[in-house]
Amino acid sequence: MIRTLRISQKWTLVVVLLLASTAMEAQTAAPLIDPSWVVPAQAAQRQNPLRDRPDAALGGRKIFERNCLMCHGDVAHEQKNHAPDLSSAAVQAETDGALFWRMSQGNSRRKMPAFSSIPEPQRWQLVLYIRSLSKQGTKLK
Repeated sequence: MIRTLRISQKWTLVVVLLLASTAMEAQTAAPLIDPSWVVPAQAAQRQNPLRDRPDAALGGRKIFERNCLMCHGDVAHEQKNHAPDLSSAAVQAETDGALFWRMSQGNSRRKMPAFSSIPEPQRWQLVLYIRSLSKQGTKLK
């Protein structure tokens, strides 16, 4: 009985350790977009004034390389620090206004700085560049 109890205890320990490991993984795997980081409706409805100028995305790439590359990676798929993959369906489903608001406001809980110091037209260029990532899957040349 004691021997059976010890085997039972070992299995219990294994199960507990597996559950703890799974819970730790779930904590470290951040959602693509912080659910508590809610974009105001009015901001989400803003239209990109450069939406008819896809060539402006090339300027957005330069801004991305200067300001975003360190967390979102070279082609925005190789994210670090739990930064979302900008080509993902969840990010691409955001409105242009929502993307603009998020980059302007930042999110201290996810360690994303606010980029409101970047001039507004350049932030809209950056939105165009982020949009191009879903179409190409890689950064613009």
